[in-house]
Amino acid sequence: MIIQRPFWQSLIENAWQQKNIIWLMGIRRVGKTSLCQSLPNIEYFDCERPRVRQLFEDPEGFLAEQKGKRIVLDEIHRLDNPSEFLKIAADHFKEVKVIATGSSTLGASAKFKDTLTGRKKEIWLTPLLLQEMNAFGNDNLRHRLLFGGLPSFFVAQHFPEDDFREWIDAYWAKDIQDMFSVSKRYSFQKFAELLLAQSGSQFEASRFASACEVSRQTITNYLAILEATFVVHVIRPYAKNRANEIVLAPKIYGFDTGFVCYARGWRELRNEDLGQLWEHCVLNELHAHLQIHSINYWRDKKGHEIDFILHKKDNTQLVAIECKYSSTALFRDHGAESPLVTNFQAFRISYPHGKNYIVARDIDKEFTRTYGDVTISFVNSTQLIAHLHN
Repeated sequence: MIIQRPFWQSLIENAWQQKNIIWLMGIRRVGKTSLCQSLPNIEYFDCERPRVRQLFEDPEGFLAEQKGKRIVLDEIHRLDNPSEFLKIAADHFKEVKVIATGSSTLGASAKFKDTLTGRKKEIWLTPLLLQEMNAFGNDNLRHRLLFGGLPSFFVAQHFPEDDFREWIDAYWAKDIQDMFSVSKRYSFQKFAELLLAQSGSQFEASRFASACEVSRQTITNYLAILEATFVVHVIRPYAKNRANEIVLAPKIYGFDTGFVCYARGWRELRNEDLGQLWEHCVLNELHAHLQIHSINYWRDKKGHEIDFILHKKDNTQLVAIECKYSSTALFRDHGAESPLVTNFQAFRISYPHGKNYIVARDIDKEFTRTYGDVTISFVNSTQLIAHLHN
């Protein structure tokens, strides 16, 4: 049964109002195919099938037959020259609505000789949103954190241990080998699993080089591939006051809480595990709803830290976001000397303009508190997104 996903379906329909080409990108098994097949009046072409690929040997002839139609080209990187096909469609067949899907950014693979700048709209399909959990039959947040947000994993009755391992093997065989020149399978997969196990931590390439038996430069190259294929998110430090702030070390987040739990050997969650997994979940919500990669964190040399920093287009308004799984703990010590408050105060000394948010999963009605010169809004994830869209 195809599950309707209104948020993503609306995003696609709105994108088609602007361009006739949509690049639908996202990690393997995130649900790209099912989402496309849920759209009305769609003709679906699976480019992994040799017989289907033969249809595209004459791009103009094929597109002429599709006038007025809405078509999906799934796994389009399997074509010999996918960017040429999409460029012809964008320039000469605007009446054909096209969704092309792939498991990486468009420019990640050498197969794409043209990234179609100005000719396409990009949509980044992330793991399940919190608002979608009920549609997939389970509204238990702990289940979402442990099993992750890939639809087939999320609906499993028992922790899908074999599916996680199978996914890692398929990612190597179908994504990495198809699109990149990576020769050392053991080293690459070891690095990926180490990053997932240490998700949310600061990154230093040299720490991984000996464990993976490759050079520091190779580790840097591996990280670029993992980022381009959405397996990890690189969250870089925001810094202008370089004398006082951490400016070099990014943080690395795994793409999905389920894979983080799998890499750490967690098969049940303790209360102390929930905070960092909730942080991952909030990051997923930001990526999906805002469709942006440019999220930072902030930390100064005295140890003050803010989980996520968003900057407006004019770069004068900085949004500061702290993630806390439970609001109960927030009020054990919410005076002016609490660590949460002092983190915001330290940040606002350097960057006084912008909103401050603490986002917790169990806040029903949002509220604000003022501590000296700093005002903090306490919100849940839905309320946070609503504020960010204003």
